Amino acid sequence: MSSTKNPGRFAGLLYILMSIPGFFAMMYVPSKVIVHGNAAATANNIVASETLFRLGIACELIGYAGFIFVALALYDLLKGVNRRHASLMVILIVVSVPIAFLNELNSIAALVLVRGADFLSIFEKPQREALAMLFLNLHFYGFVVAEIFSGLWLLPLGLLVYWSRFLPRFLGVWLAIGGFAWVILSLTGVLLPQYYDKVFTYTQPAVFGEIAFMLWLVIKGAKPPALDAAALSSAPA
Repeated sequence: MSSTKNPGRFAGLLYILMSIPGFFAMMYVPSKVIVHGNAAATANNIVASETLFRLGIACELIGYAGFIFVALALYDLLKGVNRRHASLMVILIVVSVPIAFLNELNSIAALVLVRGADFLSIFEKPQREALAMLFLNLHFYGFVVAEIFSGLWLLPLGLLVYWSRFLPRFLGVWLAIGGFAWVILSLTGVLLPQYYDKVFTYTQPAVFGEIAFMLWLVIKGAKPPALDAAALSSAPA
C-alpha cells in the first residue's frame, strides 16, 4: 500500500496503530493494577505484575511519540485544504508530547517506591505504598492536563475535514464536537474532579468520532484532488 496512492488510508492505518498502545497503557494496565483507595493492594499488584506495568509505561511513550507521525500524515492529507489550520493541528499535538513524556516519570516514581530501593529504607512499607499511590494520582492528573490538547487539536482537524470536500462533512462536525468534549473533560478533572467519571461516561459518544474517522480512512481511504493555483487561492484562510 503506497501513501502516495492513498494518503488517507495510510494516515488512518497509522492512526489506528498508534492508538493501540495508548489504549493498552491508559485503559488496560490501570484496570489490572490500580485498586482505587487501596495503596497496599495497588503496590502489591505493581510488584506482582511489574512487567505489565513497565510495558504500560513503554506503550504510552511509544503511542505519544508515534502520534507525531500521525499528525504529519494527516497534515500531508489535508494541507491543501488550509495550510494554516493543518500546521496548527500539528503544533497542538507536538506540544502535548513533552507533557505526556514528563508525566510518565510519575509512573516510574511509583514503581521505584514499591520495589523498595536501598536508599528508601528510611521509609516504612506503608509510607512507600502511600507515596506510590500519590504518584499514580499525579499521573492521572497529568493525563487530565494532556486531555486539553487531545481536544484542541481535533478542532482544526474537524474544520479541515469539513472543508475538504473529499471527506464526509459529518465526520468533521463529529470530530469538532469530540474536541470540545475532551476540553470539557479536562477542565472537569481540574475544577470538579468528583464529577470526572460521570462526565467521562456522558462524553463517550462525542469522542467516538475519532474512531469513526480512523475507520473511514482505513476502509474508504481519501485522496485530495490535485489543486491548481486558483483553487489554492480560494481555499479558506
